Amino acid sequence: MSGNHLSNRNLSLSPDDNKVGFGMPFTKLNTKTFQALFNFASIGILVTNSKGEIQMVNRFIESQFGYTEEELLERKVEALIPARFSKKHVHHRESFNSDPHSRPMGLGMELWGQKKNGVEFPVEVSLGHFEIEGERFALAFISDITQRKETEKAVVELNTHLEEKVKEGTQSLALTVAQLSAQIKETERKDKELERVNTFLNNIWNHAGAIILVCDKAGIIQFFNPAAEKSLGYTSAEIVNVHTPVIFHSAEELAAKAEEFSACLDKKVNPDFSVLEASAELNRAGDREWYYVKKDKSLFYVSLNITPLRGAHHEVTSYLMIAIDISEKKKAEVELLAALEKEKELNELKSRFVSMASHEFRTPLSAVLSSAYLLSKYTKGEEQTQRDKHIQRIVSSVASLTEILNDFLSVGKIEEGNIHANYTEYNIEKQMGDIVLEMNHLLKNGQTISYIHSGDAIVTLDASMMRHIVTNLLSNAIKFSPEESVVDLVTENNKKEFKLVVRDRGIGIPKEDVPSLAKRFFRSSNVTNIQGTGLGLHIVNKYAELMNGKLTCNSVLGKGTEFTIRFNKVTKGI
Repeated sequence: MSGNHLSNRNLSLSPDDNKVGFGMPFTKLNTKTFQALFNFASIGILVTNSKGEIQMVNRFIESQFGYTEEELLERKVEALIPARFSKKHVHHRESFNSDPHSRPMGLGMELWGQKKNGVEFPVEVSLGHFEIEGERFALAFISDITQRKETEKAVVELNTHLEEKVKEGTQSLALTVAQLSAQIKETERKDKELERVNTFLNNIWNHAGAIILVCDKAGIIQFFNPAAEKSLGYTSAEIVNVHTPVIFHSAEELAAKAEEFSACLDKKVNPDFSVLEASAELNRAGDREWYYVKKDKSLFYVSLNITPLRGAHHEVTSYLMIAIDISEKKKAEVELLAALEKEKELNELKSRFVSMASHEFRTPLSAVLSSAYLLSKYTKGEEQTQRDKHIQRIVSSVASLTEILNDFLSVGKIEEGNIHANYTEYNIEKQMGDIVLEMNHLLKNGQTISYIHSGDAIVTLDASMMRHIVTNLLSNAIKFSPEESVVDLVTENNKKEFKLVVRDRGIGIPKEDVPSLAKRFFRSSNVTNIQGTGLGLHIVNKYAELMNGKLTCNSVLGKGTEFTIRFNKVTKGI
């Protein structure tokens, strides 16, 4: 190796160890500890100078990319990046060097690394910076996220129809989780080598964006970096030599993980530091997702890497824990899954629509066809009564079809969130009277509609929605009531609310069906032989909610049903 580079495998400290530290006295933080941190951490670490030339790598980089340390030193960092990204990366690197600050790299983008054999793999990178004797260095921490990307790909493939939407909605997933990597240049003179190494380690500890903990074999935290203080809300004095990392985990999660790891390892794992030891044993070269609990008891998601550090005889002497905040990534995953569920629900709605439409359209269309045919047979003047009968049948069938189409259109608009209440002042008594007249053609033999209003006739509501609500409730009351019965329509306008009541003397609704009446496509168990889509009450309920109303139902089998909607008063112009 050239004399111009520092070797991370031959680190040593000056006799005065207290002169270099990581936010605390450096007495306990000896060179062997840092050698273990660089050479045994299961995360790639590299350092470049201001020209982008690699100055130092750890052993994990070699296994990640397939290069030896000698092959990488003094090469441009773009050697580890696919050729199609190299030019852009040079621009990004120069921008970072002109305004360096610790941050996740590649926000909003997917990052890729390329091995010596040409194989590409997705990575997460976190950047830090520091200066030594006026020379600026960048440090990067690299993690292979192939397994995570495969998991994300499996989620996306749940619904190929959403492929483009998922790509757009998951840009926030490109908030790539930074992981530690570093490399330092050897000094030209041996006398300065120790000072430069110690300065470099100090900058890693103090400026890395990741939470870094080092605890002894028993779990007692020995080192707690500034990023950990900032993220978790504790000071080093509160944590070091006092607590184990268990303080950052909820009891519920530890218990759940203990049960999971006990089954995996076929041995009892207690819900304490043993859980973290078991995690390291089961996941030596990767990360696990956990909740971290801050001092103020708030929670956030982290990707946690636990690496056991071993002594000369391969015994575990301590643990290195590196955690990256992935709260934004998890939030994006939740939004993605919600979008997938919504799409499934919409697809189900479309399927139900096609099935329902094909079934419900058949009866009125058949009536129209047969009546039109029979009309052609009645050619004599004295047969006008028969002609009127079939003309009325055609009108009723067309009205039924129109009602079904309106219901489907209304449901579609409601699901898309495209319907809003358009409040106006108008005469409710006149509107109800007009609706009653329009409904007369649906009345069975001897049926009547009784309408009573009390209070001020002027209301502030959405007239169109109100018409749909009343028309639907009255048509149901007429359809499910016998001949020679009365359907009551009652409206009341007082200072507190506007109340609408529709009451029939029909077949009634089973008690167990009442809670489900407002669900899409739901039909009561005692009306399966009566034509209907199961959408009417769903739309009525949605329209009522849009106008600050609440729908209730009281029903007794064989005696009748009463629907009541109470609307809270609104101010004109809302």
